[in-house]
Amino acid sequence: GTRCQTPSIPVPKIDRRFGYRLSEVPQAPERCLPQANDQLELLVITAEGNPIVRRINGASRNQVLAVTNRFQRSLSNPHSLDAKGHLNQAEQLYQWIIAPLQKELNDRKIQSLIFAMDQGLRSLPIAAIYDGQQYLVEKYGVNLVPSLSLTYSRHTDVRPFRVLAMGASKFPYQQPLPGVEVELTTITETLWKGRSFLNEAFTLENLMAQRQQRQYGIIHLATHAEFNSGTPNNSYIQMWNRKLRLYEMKNLLYEPSVELLVLSACRTALGNREAELGFAGSAFQAGVDSTLATLWYVSDQGALGLTTEFYRQLRKTSSKSEALRQAQLAMIQGNVRIENNQLYGSGKNISLPPELSGSGKQSFSHPYYWAAFTLVGDP
Repeated sequence: GTRCQTPSIPVPKIDRRFGYRLSEVPQAPERCLPQANDQLELLVITAEGNPIVRRINGASRNQVLAVTNRFQRSLSNPHSLDAKGHLNQAEQLYQWIIAPLQKELNDRKIQSLIFAMDQGLRSLPIAAIYDGQQYLVEKYGVNLVPSLSLTYSRHTDVRPFRVLAMGASKFPYQQPLPGVEVELTTITETLWKGRSFLNEAFTLENLMAQRQQRQYGIIHLATHAEFNSGTPNNSYIQMWNRKLRLYEMKNLLYEPSVELLVLSACRTALGNREAELGFAGSAFQAGVDSTLATLWYVSDQGALGLTTEFYRQLRKTSSKSEALRQAQLAMIQGNVRIENNQLYGSGKNISLPPELSGSGKQSFSHPYYWAAFTLVGDP
Protein backbone atom coordinates (compact mmCIF):
# COMPACT_ATOMS: atom_id res chain seq x y z
CA GLY A 1 0.00 0.00 0.00
CA THR A 2 0.96 3.65 -0.14
CA ARG A 3 0.66 6.35 2.46
CA CYS A 4 -0.73 8.45 1.11
CA GLN A 5 2.26 33.53 5.27
CA THR A 6 5.51 33.10 7.11
CA PRO A 7 7.04 35.85 9.32
CA SER A 8 9.52 38.15 7.59
CA ILE A 9 12.86 39.14 9.10
CA PRO A 10 14.14 42.72 8.77
CA VAL A 11 17.30 43.08 6.69
CA PRO A 12 19.23 44.85 9.51
CA LYS A 13 18.57 41.89 11.80
CA ILE A 14 19.95 39.50 9.19
CA ASP A 15 22.93 41.80 8.75
CA ARG A 16 23.65 41.67 12.50
CA ARG A 17 23.35 37.89 12.56
CA PHE A 18 25.85 37.28 9.76
CA GLY A 19 28.10 40.33 10.10
CA TYR A 20 27.61 41.79 6.62
CA ARG A 21 25.09 43.91 4.80
CA LEU A 22 22.54 41.71 3.06
CA SER A 23 21.00 44.99 1.92
CA GLU A 24 23.85 45.25 -0.59
CA VAL A 25 22.59 42.12 -2.40
CA PRO A 26 20.49 43.04 -5.48
CA GLN A 27 16.80 42.79 -4.66
CA ALA A 28 13.73 42.55 -6.86
CA PRO A 29 11.38 45.54 -6.90
CA GLU A 30 8.40 45.40 -4.59
CA ARG A 31 5.22 44.00 -6.15
CA CYS A 32 7.35 42.34 -8.84
CA LEU A 33 5.17 39.62 -10.34
CA PRO A 34 6.79 36.38 -11.54
CA GLN A 35 7.33 36.28 -15.30
CA ALA A 36 7.77 33.20 -17.48
CA ASN A 37 11.13 34.45 -18.75
CA ASP A 38 12.57 35.33 -15.32
CA GLN A 39 16.07 33.87 -15.01
CA LEU A 40 16.97 31.58 -12.13
CA GLU A 41 18.88 33.43 -9.42
CA LEU A 42 20.78 31.79 -6.58
CA LEU A 43 21.58 33.54 -3.30
CA VAL A 44 23.83 31.73 -0.84
CA ILE A 45 24.39 32.89 2.72
CA THR A 46 27.01 31.11 4.82
CA ALA A 47 28.17 31.58 8.39
CA GLU A 48 31.40 33.14 7.15
CA GLY A 49 32.18 35.08 4.01
CA ASN A 50 30.13 37.39 1.82
CA PRO A 51 26.86 36.37 0.21
CA ILE A 52 27.13 34.64 -3.15
CA VAL A 53 24.77 35.70 -5.94
CA ARG A 54 24.50 33.91 -9.27
CA ARG A 55 22.15 34.51 -12.20
CA ILE A 56 21.87 31.37 -14.31
CA ASN A 57 21.54 32.38 -17.95
CA GLY A 58 19.46 30.00 -20.03
CA ALA A 59 17.43 28.83 -17.01
CA SER A 60 14.12 30.66 -17.27
CA ARG A 61 11.28 30.24 -14.80
CA ASN A 62 9.29 28.20 -17.32
CA GLN A 63 12.24 25.95 -18.13
CA VAL A 64 13.14 25.26 -14.52
CA LEU A 65 9.56 24.60 -13.45
CA ALA A 66 8.96 22.30 -16.42
CA VAL A 67 12.02 20.17 -15.62
CA THR A 68 11.14 20.19 -11.90
CA ASN A 69 7.61 18.95 -12.62
CA ARG A 70 8.84 16.18 -14.93
CA PHE A 71 11.44 15.15 -12.36
CA GLN A 72 8.91 15.02 -9.53
CA ARG A 73 6.46 13.02 -11.64
CA SER A 74 9.08 10.52 -12.78
CA LEU A 75 10.38 9.90 -9.25
CA SER A 76 6.95 9.56 -7.67
CA ASN A 77 5.69 6.91 -10.12
CA PRO A 78 6.09 3.44 -8.56
CA HIS A 79 5.49 1.83 -11.97
CA SER A 80 8.65 3.25 -13.54
CA LEU A 81 11.30 2.21 -11.03
CA ASP A 82 13.35 0.42 -13.68
CA ALA A 83 13.53 3.51 -15.90
CA LYS A 84 16.49 5.90 -15.78
CA GLY A 85 14.74 8.90 -17.31
CA HIS A 86 14.79 10.81 -14.04
CA LEU A 87 18.59 10.99 -14.13
CA ASN A 88 18.60 13.40 -17.10
CA GLN A 89 16.32 15.79 -15.22
CA ALA A 90 18.28 15.26 -12.00
CA GLU A 91 21.54 16.20 -13.74
CA GLN A 92 20.02 19.27 -15.40
CA LEU A 93 18.72 20.55 -12.07
CA TYR A 94 22.11 19.94 -10.47
CA GLN A 95 23.80 21.95 -13.24
CA TRP A 96 21.42 24.83 -12.64
CA ILE A 97 21.26 24.88 -8.83
CA ILE A 98 24.50 23.45 -7.40
CA ALA A 99 27.21 23.37 -10.08
CA PRO A 100 27.51 27.20 -10.35
CA LEU A 101 28.20 27.29 -6.59
CA GLN A 102 30.31 24.15 -6.26
CA LYS A 103 33.70 25.88 -5.95
CA GLU A 104 32.51 28.22 -3.20
CA LEU A 105 30.78 25.38 -1.34
CA ASN A 106 34.02 23.40 -1.46
CA ASP A 107 36.19 26.36 -0.47
CA ARG A 108 33.98 27.17 2.52
CA LYS A 109 33.80 23.47 3.51
CA ILE A 110 30.00 23.46 3.52
CA GLN A 111 28.47 20.21 4.81
CA SER A 112 24.76 21.06 5.06
CA LEU A 113 22.46 22.98 2.75
CA ILE A 114 19.27 24.72 3.87
CA PHE A 115 17.00 25.67 0.97
CA ALA A 116 14.45 28.49 1.00
CA MET A 117 12.75 27.77 -2.32
CA ASP A 118 10.63 30.01 -4.52
CA GLN A 119 7.06 29.05 -5.36
CA GLY A 120 6.94 26.11 -7.73
CA LEU A 121 10.21 24.65 -6.47
CA ARG A 122 9.08 23.60 -3.01
CA SER A 123 7.91 20.24 -4.34
CA LEU A 124 11.36 19.57 -5.80
CA PRO A 125 12.95 16.44 -4.23
CA ILE A 126 16.21 18.32 -3.92
CA ALA A 127 18.05 15.45 -2.20
CA ALA A 128 17.84 13.44 -5.44
CA ILE A 129 19.36 15.89 -7.90
CA TYR A 130 22.43 14.26 -9.41
CA ASP A 131 25.94 15.35 -10.45
CA GLY A 132 26.51 12.37 -12.74
CA GLN A 133 28.00 10.22 -10.00
CA GLN A 134 26.27 11.06 -6.73
CA TYR A 135 22.93 12.30 -5.48
CA LEU A 136 23.04 15.60 -3.60
CA VAL A 137 22.24 13.83 -0.31
CA GLU A 138 25.40 11.74 -0.73
CA LYS A 139 27.40 14.98 -0.46
CA TYR A 140 25.40 17.23 1.88
CA GLY A 141 22.78 17.22 4.58
CA VAL A 142 19.65 18.81 3.11
CA ASN A 143 16.55 20.47 4.52
CA LEU A 144 13.97 23.14 3.65
CA VAL A 145 12.73 26.28 5.37
CA PRO A 146 9.68 28.38 4.50
CA SER A 147 11.64 31.60 5.11
CA LEU A 148 14.80 33.14 6.52
CA SER A 149 13.09 33.29 9.91
CA LEU A 150 14.66 29.93 10.72
CA THR A 151 17.98 31.74 11.01
CA TYR A 152 16.90 32.84 14.49
CA SER A 153 15.38 29.67 15.85
CA ARG A 154 17.33 27.71 18.41
CA HIS A 155 18.79 24.34 17.52
CA THR A 156 17.36 21.59 19.72
CA ASP A 157 18.82 18.17 20.42
CA VAL A 158 15.71 15.95 20.54
CA ARG A 159 17.41 12.89 22.03
CA PRO A 160 16.25 13.60 25.61
CA PHE A 161 12.59 13.88 24.54
CA ARG A 162 9.96 11.15 24.55
CA VAL A 163 7.95 10.22 21.46
CA LEU A 164 4.16 10.00 21.19
CA ALA A 165 3.54 7.69 18.23
CA MET A 166 0.04 7.27 16.81
CA GLY A 167 -1.38 5.79 13.64
CA ALA A 168 -3.89 3.61 11.85
CA SER A 169 -3.29 0.38 9.96
CA LYS A 170 -6.87 -0.22 8.78
CA PHE A 171 -9.53 2.06 7.34
CA PRO A 172 -13.18 1.76 6.26
CA TYR A 173 -12.66 3.20 2.76
CA GLN A 174 -8.89 3.18 2.18
CA GLN A 175 -6.20 0.58 1.68
CA PRO A 176 -4.81 -1.00 4.88
CA LEU A 177 -1.30 -0.06 5.99
CA PRO A 178 0.10 -3.13 7.78
CA GLY A 179 3.48 -1.42 8.13
CA VAL A 180 2.08 1.14 10.56
CA GLU A 181 1.65 -1.31 13.44
CA VAL A 182 5.21 -2.59 12.99
CA GLU A 183 6.48 0.99 12.71
CA LEU A 184 4.86 2.25 15.90
CA THR A 185 5.79 -0.83 17.91
CA THR A 186 9.40 -0.81 16.75
CA ILE A 187 9.88 2.89 17.44
CA THR A 188 8.41 2.93 20.95
CA GLU A 189 9.54 -0.50 22.17
CA THR A 190 12.99 -0.76 20.60
CA LEU A 191 14.30 2.55 19.27
CA TRP A 192 12.97 5.35 21.48
CA LYS A 193 11.31 6.03 24.81
CA GLY A 194 7.63 6.79 24.48
CA ARG A 195 4.12 5.43 23.94
CA SER A 196 2.19 4.28 20.90
CA PHE A 197 -1.53 4.22 20.11
CA LEU A 198 -3.01 2.33 17.17
CA ASN A 199 -6.35 2.40 15.30
CA GLU A 200 -9.22 3.00 17.77
CA ALA A 201 -6.84 4.87 20.09
CA PHE A 202 -5.72 7.19 17.28
CA THR A 203 -8.23 9.98 17.89
CA LEU A 204 -7.90 13.73 18.21
CA GLU A 205 -9.24 13.53 21.76
CA ASN A 206 -6.61 10.98 22.80
CA LEU A 207 -3.83 12.89 21.07
CA MET A 208 -4.75 16.05 22.96
CA ALA A 209 -5.20 14.18 26.25
CA GLN A 210 -1.82 12.45 26.01
CA ARG A 211 -0.09 15.74 25.25
CA GLN A 212 -1.63 17.35 28.32
CA GLN A 213 -0.75 14.44 30.60
CA ARG A 214 2.93 14.23 29.69
CA GLN A 215 5.54 16.19 27.77
CA TYR A 216 6.28 14.60 24.41
CA GLY A 217 8.87 16.53 22.44
CA ILE A 218 8.40 14.25 19.43
CA ILE A 219 5.05 13.50 17.76
CA HIS A 220 4.96 10.68 15.18
CA LEU A 221 1.83 10.15 13.04
CA ALA A 222 1.64 7.20 10.61
CA THR A 223 -1.47 6.99 8.44
CA HIS A 224 -3.04 8.04 5.14
CA ALA A 225 -3.01 11.71 4.23
CA GLU A 226 -3.94 13.88 1.27
CA PHE A 227 -3.01 17.39 0.20
CA ASN A 228 -5.58 19.03 -2.08
CA SER A 229 -3.83 21.85 -3.92
CA GLY A 230 -7.08 23.30 -5.26
CA THR A 231 -8.67 23.68 -1.83
CA PRO A 232 -5.99 23.29 0.86
CA ASN A 233 -8.53 23.29 3.69
CA ASN A 234 -9.89 20.03 2.28
CA SER A 235 -6.47 18.48 2.85
CA TYR A 236 -6.32 16.07 5.76
CA ILE A 237 -4.46 13.53 7.86
CA GLN A 238 -6.68 10.49 8.43
CA MET A 239 -7.27 9.66 12.10
CA TRP A 240 -9.35 6.69 13.28
CA ASN A 241 -12.71 8.43 13.46
CA ARG A 242 -12.20 11.68 11.56
CA LYS A 243 -10.01 13.69 9.23
CA LEU A 244 -7.58 16.15 10.80
CA ARG A 245 -7.77 19.19 8.52
CA LEU A 246 -4.85 21.38 7.55
CA TYR A 247 -6.29 24.44 9.26
CA GLU A 248 -6.52 22.53 12.57
CA MET A 249 -2.81 21.77 12.73
CA LYS A 250 -1.65 25.10 14.08
CA ASN A 251 -3.84 25.09 17.20
CA LEU A 252 -3.21 21.40 17.83
CA LEU A 253 0.58 21.76 17.94
CA TYR A 254 0.95 25.17 19.55
CA GLU A 255 0.95 24.09 23.21
CA PRO A 256 2.71 22.14 24.63
CA SER A 257 5.63 22.78 22.29
CA VAL A 258 6.78 20.11 19.83
CA GLU A 259 10.44 19.89 18.84
CA LEU A 260 10.05 17.26 16.08
CA LEU A 261 6.95 16.18 14.15
CA VAL A 262 7.24 13.07 11.98
CA LEU A 263 4.45 12.71 9.41
CA SER A 264 4.86 9.20 8.03
CA ALA A 265 2.00 9.81 5.61
CA CYS A 266 1.47 10.82 1.99
CA ARG A 267 2.28 14.24 0.55
CA THR A 268 2.47 16.06 3.88
CA ALA A 269 5.27 18.37 2.64
CA LEU A 270 3.41 19.24 -0.55
CA GLY A 271 1.87 22.70 -0.67
CA ASN A 272 0.75 25.55 -2.90
CA ARG A 273 0.63 29.36 -2.89
CA GLU A 274 -1.96 29.46 -0.08
CA ALA A 275 -0.43 26.68 2.04
CA GLU A 276 3.33 26.71 1.67
CA LEU A 277 4.83 23.27 2.31
CA GLY A 278 1.42 21.90 3.32
CA PHE A 279 1.18 20.24 6.72
CA ALA A 280 4.90 20.72 7.32
CA GLY A 281 4.55 24.44 6.69
CA SER A 282 1.55 24.64 9.00
CA ALA A 283 3.54 22.88 11.73
CA PHE A 284 6.38 25.36 11.23
CA GLN A 285 3.96 28.25 11.71
CA ALA A 286 2.76 26.59 14.93
CA GLY A 287 6.29 26.71 16.31
CA VAL A 288 7.37 23.12 15.64
CA ASP A 289 11.15 23.26 15.21
CA SER A 290 11.40 20.47 12.63
CA THR A 291 8.98 18.36 10.61
CA LEU A 292 9.82 15.23 8.63
CA ALA A 293 7.20 14.94 5.89
CA THR A 294 6.74 13.57 2.37
CA LEU A 295 6.29 14.92 -1.15
CA TRP A 296 4.36 12.02 -2.71
CA TYR A 297 2.54 8.76 -2.01
CA VAL A 298 5.21 6.64 -0.34
CA SER A 299 5.22 2.87 -0.11
CA ASP A 300 4.23 1.29 3.20
CA GLN A 301 7.41 -0.80 3.27
CA GLY A 302 9.61 2.15 2.29
CA ALA A 303 8.12 4.37 5.00
CA LEU A 304 8.74 1.65 7.58
CA GLY A 305 12.33 1.25 6.42
CA LEU A 306 13.16 4.94 6.38
CA THR A 307 11.47 6.00 9.61
CA THR A 308 12.91 3.19 11.72
CA GLU A 309 16.40 3.87 10.35
CA PHE A 310 15.89 7.61 10.94
CA TYR A 311 15.29 6.99 14.66
CA ARG A 312 18.34 4.71 14.85
CA GLN A 313 20.49 7.42 13.31
CA LEU A 314 18.89 10.15 15.44
CA ARG A 315 20.20 8.43 18.57
CA LYS A 316 23.74 9.10 17.28
CA THR A 317 23.51 12.80 16.42
CA SER A 318 21.84 16.04 17.48
CA SER A 319 21.22 16.89 13.80
CA LYS A 320 17.88 15.77 12.38
CA SER A 321 19.18 16.59 8.91
CA GLU A 322 22.17 14.29 9.33
CA ALA A 323 19.99 11.51 10.77
CA LEU A 324 17.72 11.72 7.72
CA ARG A 325 20.74 11.81 5.42
CA GLN A 326 22.22 8.67 6.99
CA ALA A 327 18.86 6.88 6.73
CA GLN A 328 18.61 7.83 3.06
CA LEU A 329 22.19 6.71 2.43
CA ALA A 330 21.42 3.37 4.08
CA MET A 331 18.59 2.90 1.58
CA ILE A 332 20.70 4.00 -1.40
CA GLN A 333 23.51 1.62 -0.41
CA GLY A 334 21.17 -1.33 0.19
CA ASN A 335 21.76 -1.54 3.93
CA VAL A 336 18.04 -0.96 4.52
CA ARG A 337 16.22 -3.68 2.57
CA ILE A 338 13.74 -6.53 2.90
CA GLU A 339 15.09 -10.05 2.72
CA ASN A 340 13.88 -13.40 4.14
CA ASN A 341 10.79 -11.80 5.76
CA GLN A 342 13.06 -9.40 7.65
CA LEU A 343 13.62 -5.66 7.40
CA TYR A 344 17.37 -5.13 7.51
CA GLY A 345 18.91 -1.92 8.82
CA SER A 346 21.83 -0.73 10.91
CA GLY A 347 20.36 -2.36 14.02
CA LYS A 348 18.48 -5.51 14.89
CA ASN A 349 16.41 -6.95 12.04
CA ILE A 350 12.65 -6.42 12.19
CA SER A 351 10.38 -9.40 11.52
CA LEU A 352 7.63 -8.59 9.04
CA PRO A 353 4.11 -9.98 8.60
CA PRO A 354 3.48 -11.84 5.30
CA GLU A 355 1.60 -8.92 3.72
CA LEU A 356 4.73 -6.76 4.08
CA SER A 357 7.54 -9.19 3.32
CA GLY A 358 6.39 -9.99 -0.23
CA SER A 359 8.43 -12.43 -2.24
CA GLY A 360 12.20 -12.53 -2.05
CA LYS A 361 14.35 -9.43 -1.69
CA GLN A 362 13.23 -5.82 -1.95
CA SER A 363 15.64 -2.95 -2.46
CA PHE A 364 14.90 0.66 -1.53
CA SER A 365 17.80 2.21 -3.45
CA HIS A 366 15.61 4.00 -6.03
CA PRO A 367 14.83 7.63 -5.07
CA TYR A 368 11.11 6.83 -5.19
CA TYR A 369 11.53 5.24 -1.76
CA TRP A 370 13.73 7.78 0.00
CA ALA A 371 13.65 11.15 -1.82
CA ALA A 372 10.04 11.92 -0.87
CA PHE A 373 11.07 12.39 2.77
CA THR A 374 11.92 16.01 3.43
CA LEU A 375 12.97 17.81 6.60
CA VAL A 376 11.36 21.22 7.04
CA GLY A 377 12.72 23.57 9.69
CA ASP A 378 15.65 23.36 12.09
CA PRO A 379 18.33 20.95 10.86
